[in-house]
Parts: sequence; C-alpha cells; structure tokens
Amino acid sequence: MQATLVDIPFNEPPLSLLDTRNRQRLAESVDLRYFETLAQPLTPGAVGDAVYIIYKGEVVELASETPLPDAAELKQAAHEGRDAWASLRIGHYSQGDLFGALTLLNGECRTRFVCEQETLCYQVPAALFHQLCAESPDFGNFFQHSLRDKARLLAAYRDTRLGTSHDQTDFMLARVMDCMRPPLVMAANRSIDEGVRALEAARADSLIIEVEGRYGVVTRTDLLNALVLEGLASTHRLAPLGSFSLVAVTAEDYLFQALVQMTRHRVARVVVQESLASDSPVVGVIELTDVLGFFSNRSQLVSLEIERASDMEALALASARLPELVRALVLQGVHLRHAMALLSALNGRLVERTFVMTVAEVRRESCCLMLMGSEGRAEQLLKTDQDNGLILADGDQWPECEAVMESFSAALARLGYPPCPGNVMVSNPDWVATESRWRGKVARWCAGRDGEALMNLAIVFDARASGGNGELVESLRSHLVRHVNHDELLLSNFARAALRFSTPLTLFGSLRTPRHGIDIKKGGIFPIVHGVRTIALERGVMATNTFSRLDALVADGSIEARDSEDLTESLSLFAELRLRQQLRHLDEASMTSGSSGIQADASHRSDSRAREVDEGSANLIITQSLSSLERDLLRDALSRVKDFKQRLTHRYHLEY
Repeated sequence: MQATLVDIPFNEPPLSLLDTRNRQRLAESVDLRYFETLAQPLTPGAVGDAVYIIYKGEVVELASETPLPDAAELKQAAHEGRDAWASLRIGHYSQGDLFGALTLLNGECRTRFVCEQETLCYQVPAALFHQLCAESPDFGNFFQHSLRDKARLLAAYRDTRLGTSHDQTDFMLARVMDCMRPPLVMAANRSIDEGVRALEAARADSLIIEVEGRYGVVTRTDLLNALVLEGLASTHRLAPLGSFSLVAVTAEDYLFQALVQMTRHRVARVVVQESLASDSPVVGVIELTDVLGFFSNRSQLVSLEIERASDMEALALASARLPELVRALVLQGVHLRHAMALLSALNGRLVERTFVMTVAEVRRESCCLMLMGSEGRAEQLLKTDQDNGLILADGDQWPECEAVMESFSAALARLGYPPCPGNVMVSNPDWVATESRWRGKVARWCAGRDGEALMNLAIVFDARASGGNGELVESLRSHLVRHVNHDELLLSNFARAALRFSTPLTLFGSLRTPRHGIDIKKGGIFPIVHGVRTIALERGVMATNTFSRLDALVADGSIEARDSEDLTESLSLFAELRLRQQLRHLDEASMTSGSSGIQADASHRSDSRAREVDEGSANLIITQSLSSLERDLLRDALSRVKDFKQRLTHRYHLEY
C-alpha cells in the first residue's frame, strides 16, 4: 500500500530535511507493515532491511538482554493503571516517529524493538534510505547530530510550525553592524561651537573624542547643558565635556545585546568598538532609536515605558506588559539565553525604578539593593518571588529603614513580584545589615556548613546590585569568595546539593514517564545552575549568570568547551520547556477567569496566576506530550546532566 505526502510527517525533523523530489520518492516507495502486540520489528544482531515510520501504535526500545513481559503481564499492568515497560525502556516511539535508522547506519541492531500494541508502520527499504542519506546530507547527518545541532533543528521546526516569518525574527538575528552609525570623531581641543556645527551637519546626536588614548562621548545634551546651564563660552574645548566610562559592544554582537546594555546602564546609546578592550578604537555608535527601529511589535517597547514612568501607577502598567513580551519572544523562536538577558534587564530596571521611587536619593548613596536568586543570575523570564537584601554602609544611621523597606516590598508586590516564601527579602530585618554585619554573617555561614548556611552562601554569591552603591555588593561577594574558594571541605559540602535530586532517566537511559510529569527544575535546571555555581565559587569567577559563568570557566580551563556547550544547550532547553508550560497554564487560567476589569487589575490576576503556575505544575513536563525530536533532545540533555553530576562527584569527592 503506497502512502501519500499527507500520510507521512514531512513537516517534522528528520523528514523535513528532505527536498521535494526525495519526499515524493519516499512517499511513492513505502509500504504499510503490520505488527501484532509483542512483535519485534528489530532484534539484537539483526542487519535490518528497512527503516520504519509509525503510522499507528506504540513501539518501545529495550536493552538487548531485557526480558519481555508476556501478554498476561501487559493486560494486568493496564488493569492496574501502571506502565509495564517503565523500568525497561531505553526509548519510546509513537505516531510519526522513525526508528531503525541507526541499525542500517551501524550495520546491525544493538537493541530490541518491541510493539507495545498492534502497530502499523510505513516501511522504508534499506536501499532507498541509504540513497536518501547520500543525496540529502542534512538528513543523513541528523542521526549523528550533537545536542546543539538538534536544538537548532527544533527551533527551525517550531518556526515552520508556528508560521514564524523571517521578518518577525530579524530583530533577534540582526547584529550591531547592521544598523550602527559611523562615529563622528573630533579632536578633543576643538570648540563647543565646532562640535554643535558638526553634529548638525551630520544629523547626529553624539560625537567621539580621544584624550591620551582614552575614548569619550560628547552628546548634543552635553553641549546644550554646557552653554545654557553652565554658561560656558562657545569657544570652550570639548575635552572636559566628554564621558569616558563607555558602555560598549562590538559590531559582531547581536542587536539585542545593545538593547540589554542600554537598559542595564540606563543610557540612550552605546559605542561600537573593534573589541571590548578599554583602548580599542571606536568604529561606530548605535542609538536607542536605531535599535527600536528594528522592533516590529509594540510589546517590545516595554523598556521605553519603564524609563518614562513617573509614578508607581505608570510603572505597574509597564510591568503588566512583560508577559506579552515573553510570549512574543517565545513565538519568534528566540534562543532562551538571549531572551533571559533581555527580560532580566527589564525586570532589573523595574525593581531599580521602584527602589528609586521608594528610597530618597540621599539614602541611596550609602546603601545598595541586592537582587538574588534567578533575578541575581539574570535568568528570570516570568516574574518570580522577591529575593533581595540590603547592604548599609558602615556608620550609616537610618532609623526609618525598616518602614521604608516594608513599603518597597509592598510596592514590588503591586508590580507582580510576590513575597518570598522563605522570607529572603528586605522587609525581613535578617536580610538588611551593615557591611560589617554582612561579613560576619558570611563568616558564620562558612563555619556552620549546615543546609541553611550553605543555601545562604549560594544566595549571596548570586547577588547583583540594583539601585544604590553597587561597590557594596561586589565587596561583599569578594569577601565571600575569599572565605570559601580555598576551603576544600566547605566546597565539597556546598557542591553536594547538586546531587540532591535524581535525574529523571531510567537505568537504561530512557526518559521516565510518570503520569504527573517529570520535574524539570529539580531534575535538570538546578543541578546545572548549582554545579556551575560551585565551580565558579571555587575559581573566583565573579559573573552571576550561569551562561556567563560557563564562558568564564571555559576561558580559565576549568570546563571543556564541548561540555560547556552541552550544558548551555541543555539549560536553555529545560528553561524553554518550563516556560512553554507556564505560558500554556497562563492561557488556560486566562480563559477560565474572563477578561473583565481594568488593565491594572488584569495584570494583578495574571501575576497571581503566574505565581500559582510557577510554584506547582509548571515544573512538571509531560514527556508523552512532546514531539519525537523534543523527547530525543530532552533525553540527550538529561544525559548531559547525569554526566555533569558524575564529574562534580569526582571533582569534589562526593562519593565518600
């Protein structure tokens, strides 16, 4: 019986990698093959004469020596509502999945394939399969792809399935070189008058000057302030007006990185340098207006709304748009690492603007707000619990501090950041202290080495500044590193938490398939985040973001580049699966809750639903609902986690 193009899933990898001619050829050459329950299409040692695409039914892949349940055992398991194959399977294949390719490529079958139920398959002759591999290299190479390659295929498949056009993803794929302006360079001894005329002629908003090998920026606003507010003569030199603390990117950087830098540093432009070395020549300038010109969706103007907000009500409206931005980025297939960078910068600015609106400027000069948890690591997507603390400069007297911090926490709650269940937040006096008291806390935690003390060390090591004097946070983190990174026993105790949760794989390396789903946060995300955090602490790497820590650890030789790449792709996959689950739950909650009420009230309900999702079922991934490629990727990624945990065990002697 011949198949039609409609019958075979040509829209999913690996069959989507065939060109039109070979798809037609395949469709015209396959036959339907029937297997009864417990039939074995492929057995250990078999050479194989075909590849199979499942039309209907279920097939399990087992280790070669695995004993098989008989029909009575299967029937009894079904009656009891349990999976008779749960502890046996290496792989699981259902409608649309392809199996048997590695048998033909390796020359023999090394495992056993058994039909769980009556199964119909399209049978692709071996000779045709080899011809397709030869004529379509991408198709043939698919079966040997790395985790990173398969992740790219999954992203491409999702773009096609969701109807995402190249126009929609242009922004996230664009690089700085695509829209940077040539720099307007002037000698530092030229006058304000000459600078104004040069800006006007070039229709630019800034110019570049050089003083003793350092590059600086002078903006149109700088020139206006010099003339009007400071009363300087138009003949005054440009040199004293320059800002030499440049926020820079390179021409090869993605455009979104320029936006992240602008958001994080609260500037309207960044310079483009040949490299990020301080003395590297300036080759361009990119303005906020240039970046926004690449946006095709108004939801991505959240950064402007945050900056323009003059009160908490306006800030709340900007905050309410973040879920819309998250959904837009996901639909556009943006890599999770990039989305995290952008969204964490926006969340950071929301918190910082709230801090500025709550805490008087005179107080902000002698304190600093610490963001911790996923906010501190810049790995936040949807809003998470408040994880924050406050450092006060030694000798600072602030009697109203406790009341102000209560107001600040309440303001964050109104923006959709719920209180921390563990009370790790500035409204708790335990997380507000002077520099000296914080250093004392670190010393006690290092000496205590119990579970709570080690957790607190991890929390502070992940902290980053957001509002106030940032040097206070960096000084505390440096103090923590000096106390910990040469203490082998403490590091061993610290690392052990990465092994706390089991990896959701069976003894034979297949995905576990509990009906309630596998906990992707415990089984996948946490071991990577904490394991990398431990090595970073040992090596004194001061980055807080897990991806940045991996980059730094590769640079200093602590982690192999290939291992870092695998962990990066695995963490991105876990975060994406979890986020998609969260968004599905939010959509379902939105449908049941209705759409009445003012926008701020709707935002509050949305944030409440997000909290409910985040605290419970959002971490549970139902593997049976994933596509074949997604299951394959998830299995590979969890295998990388298992390997990483084994390396941590050896590195920190956790086997003893």
